[in-house]
Order: sequence, then C-alpha cells, then structure tokens
Amino acid sequence: MPVYSMTGYASVQSSTPASESGTDTAATAAVRFGLEIRSVNSRFLDLSFRLPDELRHTEPALREHITQHIKRGKVEVRAVYHSTQDNDLADPSIGTLQKLVGLQNKIQSWLPKARDLSVSDVIKLASHEKSGAGLQDADLMPLATQAVKALKDARAREGARLAEMLQDRIGQLRTLAEQAAPLLPQLVEQQRQRFIDRWNEAMALSDGNVSSDVAKDRALTEATAFAIRIDVAEELTRLASHLDEISRLVKKGGDIGKRLDFLIQELHREANTLGSKSAALELTKISVDMKVLIEQMREQVQNIE
Repeated sequence: MPVYSMTGYASVQSSTPASESGTDTAATAAVRFGLEIRSVNSRFLDLSFRLPDELRHTEPALREHITQHIKRGKVEVRAVYHSTQDNDLADPSIGTLQKLVGLQNKIQSWLPKARDLSVSDVIKLASHEKSGAGLQDADLMPLATQAVKALKDARAREGARLAEMLQDRIGQLRTLAEQAAPLLPQLVEQQRQRFIDRWNEAMALSDGNVSSDVAKDRALTEATAFAIRIDVAEELTRLASHLDEISRLVKKGGDIGKRLDFLIQELHREANTLGSKSAALELTKISVDMKVLIEQMREQVQNIE
C-alpha cells in the first residue's frame, strides 16, 4: 500500500449538452463543468466546499464520497462551470418570462415601491437559468470520483518521494548509532585510567598514609559510577527499535502519519538523552547530527496522511 502525502491537487472537467430549445444554436450549446480539489497537511480531515448555488444540495454526497477515500488533510473542493455560448444573448422561454412576471407582481404587492424588471435584468436572469440548465446531479458524482482518484494519485506520488527521503534518513541515523556504540567502552577505559592516575598522584603526596589498595578500589568505584552515568546502550537500543518500526511502517504504507509522528518524538527523546550523557566531543557531535536528521524527518512526516 502506498504512502500518501497530504499535499496534492487535481482538476477534472467534462462537457454536457445543454437543454435544446428548438434552434440549431441551442442544440449545439454545452455546459463545461469542472471540479478542483486541493489539499494540504492538517492534523485531521478538514473539508471546505465552494460550489455554485445549483449544486449546494450535493455537498453531503460529495463530503461522504471524499471521506471514504481521504483520511487527513485540509481539503478544498471547488466546482466551476460556464456555457460554451456565454457570450450569446439569452433567448428566454415563454415559461421563464411568465415566471419572472409572476415573481415581480408578488414582490411588488408587498413592496409597492420596488421597480419593474428591466430588459437587462431579464437577460441576466435568463442567462443564469440557461447556464445552470446542463448541470445534473448524475454528472457530478462520476466527476467527483475522477477528481478524488487523481488527487490520490498525486498524493501517492508525493508520498513516494517522502518515503524515499525517510528511508535515506533512517540509514544515516543507523550509521551514526554504529559510530556511537564503540565510543562508550573507550570512554569508560579512559576515565578509569584517569581516576587511577589521579589516585596514584594523591598517594605520592600522602607519604604512604593511605593504602594503595584502598586508593585503587576507590578509583575503580568512581570509574564504575562514571560508566553508569554515561551508559547510552539503552538509548541506542531504543533508537534502533524506533528506526525499525518507522521503516516497517513506511514499507507498509496507508494511514501511518500519526504513528510516524509519535515515533519521531521518541527518536528525538533518545537523541537528546544521548547528548545529555555525552562525555566526549565525538559523542556530542553524533547527537547533534542525529537531531538534525530527526528534525528533517519530523518536517516531512507532518505531511504524511
């Protein structure tokens, strides 16, 4: 199953014959209907619609269809249409004129000072009626299906790039962890020898008042305590486990964004602990490099569905 980004864009169009009015011009007229879907990242699914008034009643069906295929993201759906003969003057039917006159009389009975409809008003209203004549609910859902599929394809292509980037960063983090592991025994041995040298110096200054065995035992005890303080074996183990899980999820695909976001937080926690326990410049540098890579991953994971 692919990894889906929450960023994508799709635009589809279709043309439907307009209502025939008995003239050759009207018979060849058509309404071009377009549907655009844009999506960006969001913690949840946030849908917004910009639909013509004639299609407002289709919003629930569109919403249900989109939620079946898209789980997260801020999604904007926009429908547009125009007639291929938008520049032609409307030829209002007798029924349209009668309806307009009836509405005018009804309004003026309540609002006597309301002005009469002008020729320009009638043409505009008739043109509006004509432009909406070709819009049918049956035309919308197949177009919505095409648009959602195109959007998912776009999100899948972007998701594939994100997955490739994550796998690359996982490999770099594994390499850094492998570099950190051998440093720990070296640091412990160096510190143990440093404690012994210091106690030997103290023994030389004490004129034999302190037993050498006692001094050596104290040095070893301090070295052991130091080793416990700087031990990051558990952090490296957990980090490797988190990387394995992230890699598995990326290969699995699907709705993994929230799970990845949690694992990235855990990775950051382990890298921070690694830095706080650092007793050598090399280990500090590795911790910083890890946090840079993890931050890059976090920015991209926030865009995965």
